[in-house]
Amino acid sequence: MRTDTIGRAILKGKGAARARAGHPWIYRSDVAEAEGGAGDVVRVTDRAGRLLGRAFYNPQSEITLRIVTREDEETDEAWFRARIQKALAYREGLKIDADAYRLVHSEADGLPGLVVDRYGAYLVLQIGSAAVERRLDWVLPALQDGLAPTGILLRGDAASRRREGLEVGIRVLAGEVPDLVVAREGRVRYEARLKTGQKTGSFLDQRENHEAAARYVEGAENVLDVFSYAGGFALHAAQVAKGVEAVDSSGGALDAARRNAEINGLENLTFTRASAFDLLRERSDRGERYDAVILDPPAFAKSRREAPRATRAYKEINLRAMKLLAPGGILVTCSCSYHFSRELMEDTLRSAAADAGRTMRIREWRGQASDHPEVLTVPETRYLKCAILERG
Repeated sequence: MRTDTIGRAILKGKGAARARAGHPWIYRSDVAEAEGGAGDVVRVTDRAGRLLGRAFYNPQSEITLRIVTREDEETDEAWFRARIQKALAYREGLKIDADAYRLVHSEADGLPGLVVDRYGAYLVLQIGSAAVERRLDWVLPALQDGLAPTGILLRGDAASRRREGLEVGIRVLAGEVPDLVVAREGRVRYEARLKTGQKTGSFLDQRENHEAAARYVEGAENVLDVFSYAGGFALHAAQVAKGVEAVDSSGGALDAARRNAEINGLENLTFTRASAFDLLRERSDRGERYDAVILDPPAFAKSRREAPRATRAYKEINLRAMKLLAPGGILVTCSCSYHFSRELMEDTLRSAAADAGRTMRIREWRGQASDHPEVLTVPETRYLKCAILERG
């Protein structure tokens, strides 16, 4: 079994405090000294020499250290295999009613920079760490032995890889991988494009929210799904509601949603290509009413400085959606922006309800699916918010 070489890093006071608080990310400005190259594992201490753990090191990245263990243990091939096996066992225990879901969720599984998603017989990896990429010959056998996939794909097309000094591109790592597969999520089947689709091919983190939303719209006469993309929420809603309208500004997304409706034999689903903001404004001004409105917009705030603009956008769409609700109607509203916190989202929804003149009861607050676990000491792992509200 191969072992790893070890460098060293000494943290300043702020960095040491952050490490002791359980956050694995240490920024360049909090590192006093470091020895090693990009992708090395280093032993981390404070200035007094007290052990803080071991970390993936990359001097090219703003997040210079990613702590992977608080122990002074070997991070060798056996260590990687054990972490991957533990992640797979966790998903096995979830008893997920789908064949597409997340197997490894980066920091939440103790493997910073590694994401592994399963789509039936295929695995799709995203790697955001030079240390993980350098050890692919350790990672791949652990995945192959545990899962025996037909093919493994690296979705290395995220621009953030450049900040790690990694090559940007998509490549097959093992076996054969098609672009198009048909995945299953509960009762719903849908197309996923592994090489050209969003993320790794689909929005797997919304799986449980799709199912939860459907429980609230059973028997609804009319459901309006805005920012529908390929129909994640709409397809589940159409299984139980009488009529669902999917709205998106992308013709390509709506074409995918139509194909997904055909795959599922759904004839109660219609499609509208329009700007979400314009459509919500025009229909609320006309006084239209819906039994349920679903909002799942893209990330309006990709950085902290974008939060004020994002807040205005979130308020506008939610205010308009609340006006569209019939009495007793359901609003399912989501945000995938980490920089738009749950607290800020609550404030925004309160303000929208007040301006819309609506009393809105909270039915549920939800997050990402359980195969995308959150770590209490790493707030960045809590990014997806989903509120289910009812008009009083």
